[in-house]
Amino acid sequence: MTSNEPSLIQLYHTMLDMRHFEEACLEGVPTREIHGELHTGIGQEAVAAGIAPWLRKDDALVSTHRNHLHGLAKQVDPYRLMAEIFEKETGLCKGRGGHMHPFDPDKRFSATGIVGSSLPVALGYAYAAQLEGTDAVAVAVIGDGASNTGAFHETLNMAAAWKLPLLVVVEHNSYAISVRFSDVSATPTVAERAPAYRMWARHVDGTDVEAVSEAAAEAFAHVRGGNGPAMLEAVCFRFRGHYEGDHDTYRPRDARKRMLIENDPLKLSENRLIELGLATAQETQRWREESAARASAMLAQVRSDPFPPASDLHRFSFAGI
Repeated sequence: MTSNEPSLIQLYHTMLDMRHFEEACLEGVPTREIHGELHTGIGQEAVAAGIAPWLRKDDALVSTHRNHLHGLAKQVDPYRLMAEIFEKETGLCKGRGGHMHPFDPDKRFSATGIVGSSLPVALGYAYAAQLEGTDAVAVAVIGDGASNTGAFHETLNMAAAWKLPLLVVVEHNSYAISVRFSDVSATPTVAERAPAYRMWARHVDGTDVEAVSEAAAEAFAHVRGGNGPAMLEAVCFRFRGHYEGDHDTYRPRDARKRMLIENDPLKLSENRLIELGLATAQETQRWREESAARASAMLAQVRSDPFPPASDLHRFSFAGI
């Protein structure tokens, strides 16, 4: 382990806070405090936590409709992010972006609800970094479904042709809403397409946060070194439906039950911590309780915050002259 490499305990704490952040957001769905289709990353925490240590402030990250964990990885203020998800005036975008379009220019973080559209936006950041002569990296997070869009191929080709500092992180949870990846892809993985663009690529277990972090360290080093774009594909599992309200009948019930038992990145890391003697079951239980309490306190404060006033309905809709 290098001096800059995060410990398993640090990665575990990051995943704990991510999990409890998402669970706090879930409370706003049945109460109708959150409107529209809430997409959570519960079950996919190891991917975001694994890339988090290697992100710098001057790096840009463009996410998807399932973006909360990536915002936390990019060091976006969790309170302001949650306030935005709950559409409060104290949110990142004063409640106008909601849970699908949070934006933090200071942290160079944004998201788009259009599948595959994080790619060309991140490509623009990568081109800007090259023009400015910096070693900043532009990260585009996508799901496996986005890898079958035209934007995916156009972005990869341009990034490779111009050797742009772009890192494509593929959260491969096997489903594009209800469409199974294996039914619509000619290749078993996304990473194996990378050589067609002469791109560096890795395919990793996205439930193993250490494996993700190690591969992410290689990917960022490759891109920062001026070697052109890279792709990191992490196979993971989303524990809930595509959105809150999705009945999720397209996945076999037995498979879903087995997934929760065998593929929870938090449980896997917790077991490894205990096996290695880095923590006891009592310590991990206390850490879980403390993390949950922090998220609960944050939620209580967000709920007490004001909504944008009705008089500001059209504010920010048009640019001033």
